[in-house]
Amino acid sequence: MNSLFKVIAKLNKLLLPSFTKKELDIAKAKKWQLAIIGWRYYVTKRALE
Repeated sequence: MNSLFKVIAKLNKLLLPSFTKKELDIAKAKKWQLAIIGWRYYVTKRALE
């Protein structure tokens, strides 16, 4: 299961935008941006376990 999340994390890195590089302010983020941030956090956390 852990290896599945590692693959998903690599796909996220390739396909999803990086809001850190764009210096996005979390307080001003739109709901879809928060959803992407949450998803990336969840997958990264699961891949590191």
